[in-house]
Amino acid sequence: MSPVVSVIIPAKNAAAYIGETIASALAQADVAEVIVVDDGSTDDTVAIVQAIRDPRIRLTVNDASGVSAARNLGARSAREDWLMFLDADDRLRPDAVTTLLTAARTAPHAVLIYGDYNTIDSAGRTIGRRGLLKGRLKPSGNVLERLAGGNFIVNGGIMLISAEAFRATGGFDVSLRYCEDWHCWCRLAALGEFAYVPKLLLDYRLHTANTMNAAVRTPQDFFPAVARVFDDELILGKLPAGAAPRLRQAAEIHLVTYAATQAVRFGRYREALGYLGMVGRRSLKAMPRSAVKIALSYFGI
Repeated sequence: MSPVVSVIIPAKNAAAYIGETIASALAQADVAEVIVVDDGSTDDTVAIVQAIRDPRIRLTVNDASGVSAARNLGARSAREDWLMFLDADDRLRPDAVTTLLTAARTAPHAVLIYGDYNTIDSAGRTIGRRGLLKGRLKPSGNVLERLAGGNFIVNGGIMLISAEAFRATGGFDVSLRYCEDWHCWCRLAALGEFAYVPKLLLDYRLHTANTMNAAVRTPQDFFPAVARVFDDELILGKLPAGAAPRLRQAAEIHLVTYAATQAVRFGRYREALGYLGMVGRRSLKAMPRSAVKIALSYFGI
């Protein structure tokens, strides 16, 4: 079968990793094109992309208006039936795209097919232990209610999205600084089914630039996305009647817990305990589950 996937890579000052990221995409048998959207780089990112001699590479330039706008720009020019949004510092594992496409052929109603990831360091060495969770199953089918209560997908590089469905949602909301992907996935889930593949498909790279960004985030940074999700008529119209308040609380707890796990990752244990207290003020019943997630994050899970 002919390649049917467009890989979209937004890039800003990604010279250290963009070559390896592109190579991992070009190595996938079912990738027809790799669209790199430069978002105002001041390093050698553009020169590195231009030096790659492969007819599947396309370089376009965004006006430094942010990652969401860059992704949307790439999607508008994509020619294939399936889209993948790959970050410029991550790395696809061998046969990741073929694995997702194989699953797509057994799930004809799915608008999004997704797998899982592990973490690597700046040198490409595995540092995460998500392989220990390989028996864990994530939801398939109608996932909107579960997804509205908390983003269980996290990274766009582990999924294929129907190009038709993505365009029907309007793409990523450029007004959101954080969690714009979660809002987009929720809109997609309102349009159709998801399918999960229980395999590690992506190496998600942790390095100085993105860890510094993660280190300064607080739960308050994420709450605008919660407001956006639960003010979205497409999403609300597909949720069960009366479910929105419960799911909004669950989403806030999910994001506060995530902030706590990041605080643990950077050794800010007192801050993590403060976030656990925020969970308790929303729901005492949720505290044990959040505490377990925070503890597991200490071990890279």
